[in-house]
Amino acid sequence: MGPFVTLVFENRDTIRFQIQEMARVEKIITDQGIQSELDTYNPLIPEPGQVSATLFVELTDKGQLEEWLPRLVGIETEVELRLGPSGQRRVRCRVDEAHLRQLTREEITASVHYVHFDLDADEVAAFADGPVTLAVTHAAYTHEVELSEATRAELLDDLRG
Repeated sequence: MGPFVTLVFENRDTIRFQIQEMARVEKIITDQGIQSELDTYNPLIPEPGQVSATLFVELTDKGQLEEWLPRLVGIETEVELRLGPSGQRRVRCRVDEAHLRQLTREEITASVHYVHFDLDADEVAAFADGPVTLAVTHAAYTHEVELSEATRAELLDDLRG
């Protein structure tokens, strides 16, 4: 989304791979260590009627980090799905409470955020009918992209459980 924000939609498979990767990279071999990873990542698995995503602020240059991370405070609350031909139905993201306590700061944002979208039955139907646009509406960073048919179909499977 734009020059340096990426949203990766999550599901049971992507979270399983994330936990396996963390266990391998960090050499986690104890039951307690694995349970800690499960406790961290399992809340990202969407329930029926939900879509979840990891939002990455992909900046690698120190100067860009110093410039943009303070400007993007609150970006994790400024993401929405726009449903239908004119985007008339809008579903704002929800940030997990634990995430808010751990990663949200008043003076600088984190490079990684976890967001959820909760859709009711009518919104799921509008999602199925399409089109669906994903938008970041932060004052310092406004970008949108229409989801492809393939992406929409995959996410619809999650929404329907």
